[in-house]
Amino acid sequence: MKNIFLFILSALVVVLTAALLLNQGNPFSKAQSTSNKKQDLGKITIGATSGPYSDMVKKAIKPSLEQKGYQVEVVEYSDYIQPNKALQKGDLDANLYQHRLFTKQFNAQNKTTLTPTIQVPTAPMGIYSGKYKSFKDVPKGAEIAIPNDPVNAARAFNTLKSAGVLTISKGTNPLTVSEKDVEDNPLNLKFVPVEAAQLPRSADSIGLSAVPGNYALASKMDLTKALQLEKMDENYRNRIVVKTDKVKDEKTKAIEAVIQSDAFEKVIDAEFKGFDKPKKGQ
Repeated sequence: MKNIFLFILSALVVVLTAALLLNQGNPFSKAQSTSNKKQDLGKITIGATSGPYSDMVKKAIKPSLEQKGYQVEVVEYSDYIQPNKALQKGDLDANLYQHRLFTKQFNAQNKTTLTPTIQVPTAPMGIYSGKYKSFKDVPKGAEIAIPNDPVNAARAFNTLKSAGVLTISKGTNPLTVSEKDVEDNPLNLKFVPVEAAQLPRSADSIGLSAVPGNYALASKMDLTKALQLEKMDENYRNRIVVKTDKVKDEKTKAIEAVIQSDAFEKVIDAEFKGFDKPKKGQ
């Protein structure tokens, strides 16, 4: 009789304990759930021009920021003025589409206080041809289209120098190279200044063309098919830009940390072939 009573009492304890756990939930499960919950660090709004740089934000930056606990909004623009105006106004936390020479000029002309920070992989200028497979096929006296603005023309001459088809006078500032600085031109290339937007089609109509990366991508040109890609000066690589008083902000630091991560580099290698990559930390 005593054994039966003890058995019934034990069964009641088991039933009551089970009911309690079902009603209150498993405290260990709750603790684990709480520890796995992402921390909400707030919202980061990043502006970028439509195309490769908005894609870079969406594919290579946004996912890692969200893993850290940020909500990320990407705002796309179709011009080079509004992203900086929105950043100065405070509508954006950062933007991506410009190199630091552009930012410097924009600040001077618009009295803004914007600061370029970390560099990102950037579509380089390239020498393209619809007629020749290599510079070995280029005949003497051939024409080459180059940008008609001094900044990008300098990039074209530096790229031709890297290809080994001409030399530039020693001591010349690489940012201001022009035709007058060409010291040796064995192929006797004829330089034809062309409006930037017309450079992609000049690869066929003229035969050789120095095309800035953004125009090449807009025209669906394959960067890896260039006869020569630019070895980019850090002044021309695009950067994350923020308001000057936000350079040391936690959101800025988070974006920079993502850009220096292995996950970011893997996406760049897979999705942005031909882009010129800075060394980590630059």
